[in-house]
Amino acid sequence: MKYRSCLLTGLVLFFLFAFMSAPVYGALESDTLFVYAGAGLKEPMTEIGTFFEEKTGIKVEYNFAGSGTLITQMELTKKGDVFIPGGTPDYAIAENKSLVIDPVYVAYHVPVIGIQPGNPHGIKSIYDFTKDGLKLALGDVNTTAIGRQGQKLFEKLGIAEDVEKNVVLRAPTINEVVTALKLKQVDASLITIDQIKGDEIESVQLPDDESLALVVPIGRTTFTTQKEHAQEFVDFVSSDEGKAVFKKHGFPVYPDPAYADLKV
Repeated sequence: MKYRSCLLTGLVLFFLFAFMSAPVYGALESDTLFVYAGAGLKEPMTEIGTFFEEKTGIKVEYNFAGSGTLITQMELTKKGDVFIPGGTPDYAIAENKSLVIDPVYVAYHVPVIGIQPGNPHGIKSIYDFTKDGLKLALGDVNTTAIGRQGQKLFEKLGIAEDVEKNVVLRAPTINEVVTALKLKQVDASLITIDQIKGDEIESVQLPDDESLALVVPIGRTTFTTQKEHAQEFVDFVSSDEGKAVFKKHGFPVYPDPAYADLKV
């Protein structure tokens, strides 16, 4: 009898201790936001996530990838709280699929021609992408905003086929395009102005009539289970404090009179 009593007491104490020691997943989830972010936004968004956690105690976890990949993931999982792609065309795709609510705007993604230091191939314009023997790295048309925008420009100028014959890499993220250029695996690429840092890459500006600039939007997902925290993060990213981080990393911030004619 005494043995059974001791055994019962031991079991009760065991389960009580186990319950008290177990992680409270619900609490952890409510203190963590999951954000889908374009790969080209990794540097400013990582820094913003750190600032946001310090300020609010809410952790931010990211999935950085090409915008097309992120939209597919959102559509399949219906999980996550915030979406910030490289431009409004991708956000519109997500919005048309009822994955996100109306956005607010943060900064501009401004494409430029990325070239090797000293411009050894004499690249002066996008038309030079058709030069025989030139090796190009471009963003994938289906997964990157800049890849899609670039393709539209090539088609508009009637040089799409001649450009494509020089493409040796179609990368799923702009970061991989930049890496190929830095490693001198390619001669030129279409990247964004915020990627021009240090002396590893130089750039050639695109004229206004060939501008591929995009507005960077951000908004909550329609399936977030943390609307208040998600909106708080969106508001923080689009605040003066959040925009200052984008500016620090080379992004023109929204709104900017220089891009007043740009459609959002």
